[in-house]
Amino acid sequence: MTVRMVGNNGLHAALEALRRRLDHDLFPLAIGDVAAHRRDLRELRGQLDDYLLPRVAAMDAPLLAVVGGSTGAGKSTLVNSLTQADVTEPGVLRPTTLAPTLVANPADEAWFGRPNVLPGLARRTGGGRGEPGTLRIVTAGTLPPGLALLDAPDIDSVVTANREVAAQLLAAADLWLFVTTAARYADEVPWGFLRVARERSTALAVVLDRVPPEARGLVTADLQRLLDANGLEGTPLFPVPEVDLPHENARLPGEAVRAISDWLAGLAADAHARAAVVRRTLSGALDSLAVRVPALADQVERQRAGLADLRRSVESAYGSAMAGFDDGIRDGSLLRGEVLTRWQDFIGTGDFMRSLESRVGRLRERLVSAFTGRPAPDTQLRTALETSVEALIRAAADGAAERALESWSGMPAGRDVLERAGVVTAGRLGRASATLPARAEAAIRGWQSYVLELVAKEGAERRTTARVASFGVNGAGLLLMLAVFASTGGLTGLEVGIAGGTSVLSQKLLEAIFGDQAVRSLTQAAREDLRNRVHVLFDEESARFTDLLAGVEPPADAAAGLREAALAVRDRRGEVSGTAPAAAGDGPVTPVDAPASGPADASVRPVDAPADASVRPVDAPADASVKPAGGPADSSVRPAGGPADASERTADVPVDGPVDPRPVDGPVDPRPVDGR
Repeated sequence: MTVRMVGNNGLHAALEALRRRLDHDLFPLAIGDVAAHRRDLRELRGQLDDYLLPRVAAMDAPLLAVVGGSTGAGKSTLVNSLTQADVTEPGVLRPTTLAPTLVANPADEAWFGRPNVLPGLARRTGGGRGEPGTLRIVTAGTLPPGLALLDAPDIDSVVTANREVAAQLLAAADLWLFVTTAARYADEVPWGFLRVARERSTALAVVLDRVPPEARGLVTADLQRLLDANGLEGTPLFPVPEVDLPHENARLPGEAVRAISDWLAGLAADAHARAAVVRRTLSGALDSLAVRVPALADQVERQRAGLADLRRSVESAYGSAMAGFDDGIRDGSLLRGEVLTRWQDFIGTGDFMRSLESRVGRLRERLVSAFTGRPAPDTQLRTALETSVEALIRAAADGAAERALESWSGMPAGRDVLERAGVVTAGRLGRASATLPARAEAAIRGWQSYVLELVAKEGAERRTTARVASFGVNGAGLLLMLAVFASTGGLTGLEVGIAGGTSVLSQKLLEAIFGDQAVRSLTQAAREDLRNRVHVLFDEESARFTDLLAGVEPPADAAAGLREAALAVRDRRGEVSGTAPAAAGDGPVTPVDAPASGPADASVRPVDAPADASVRPVDAPADASVKPAGGPADSSVRPAGGPADASERTADVPVDGPVDPRPVDGPVDPRPVDGR
């Protein structure tokens, strides 16, 4: 068979662009229900890789029907019975299917042997059950060409990896052949998958296995009611009677699965039916992207918002540190202790403050003597200033690190980042870095050099060279450094008088050299330079936190890119309707390597074809209201998904009120029968 998609290159390119957008780790941090978001991302990647991209690239590829269901539902036995060969190994131990087995006609082996579908699973041929993480390829000539059956692991397996593979395979299927049992058809886990099939418009057929003869009508009708109630009306339903098998590996009698076999054979033989199945499932999967991708984009934005919160907490902590440093250089606290002692040594005595206004000239002379007649104590004063400013920087940095770590520890995303960093790194983040003292020392010395250059430049420009020379550049520079710490808000009592007098004295001396306006400009420039240097130090300290985010943050355009890619796919969505059988010039449409035949019998319809009298439970009792599959189609026979009224119900199903799912003659034994 040859089936073409008209102009599908644009759709394939749009899907590839979307897939590239999903390559990044979009959910690195524990923000919201991150486990569910990561699972949704994996499933979307898987469906693109395993189904959408391969199917759009090759619309004429064989149909893949995945046989899935709950533990012990009889999936492997059903596959063996449909292929009339022992291609899988049923058993009583669970889980039975450790690795998926794909059964195809020999004519289709080359297609499935290559990584066209499910590229993440390594291929393997031959006997045995296969190893986890592999796809076992088996051929069976009894299976019609153009159709492959894939025996999937249990959807409710106790092994997590098996459940994940089962979900992956179902997402890669053109058709779900969903197997449940008369004892467990109302379980929630199978219905979760069936609702996904409904939401994505996946082509679906349900096999009701192990139906006791005495409860056939009741159980079949109740399952049909549940399908209708869950929006799955019209779904083909195939009851399989409960039979005694001679051993656990035995196959079901041909008559028990004939309706399923004929239905699948009809799909394989009818090019239009196959195209309809592909078109329905492909369209549903594409339509689901319009919901799933924007939902992922919303969560990506939430991730970035969480990361922004972490950054803001760090910025706030180190912003507070900068504010604390500003207070420290303005409140006069730096002028106490060692700095005050060295200042008094520098000016010779502290009693000048009592009569400063009348003795500025004499003080200038004493300073000239101090600078020229004996070794000046300016070095000691500079060192004391350096030490005090460095201590202020370290205290502010320690406080910021502690606040930032505490803030991160209080947020799930922050705890996640800290756990990734490790206990040792997280512990070190709670205090300033070990390299800060050396960097702070270098920054302060750089500031002091800048102040000296500033004084020398100002003296030259304002023709005050003689006055600067009389004090010395170092002396005038020290006066300017002290003037930076001009306020006394943090001191009380005697300290206010001493420290305040110190800063005022510095300013008066500077004004005597440069004048009022120049002193204000010089002081402002010196203070801003010091703040800028300290700001750089704090930025380097905060980078210890923010650098931990750089490696985990989704790209800045990730959310917008996902939405844009989803819109591009939606715009190309109409290309699916171009799927059509080969043109007349290509000759008749027949299965690959199969003899030409007439149209499929009317009793075999594709999944999305209208349900009529030919689509009904196979083993339902033949009475006036429910006829066997091969019976005549008349007005008394209701299609599987049609309306249920009093005239169309089986005799033992009540019209009003809930239907008891248990068989009329007592509960159905849920244990596997003969290993199925």
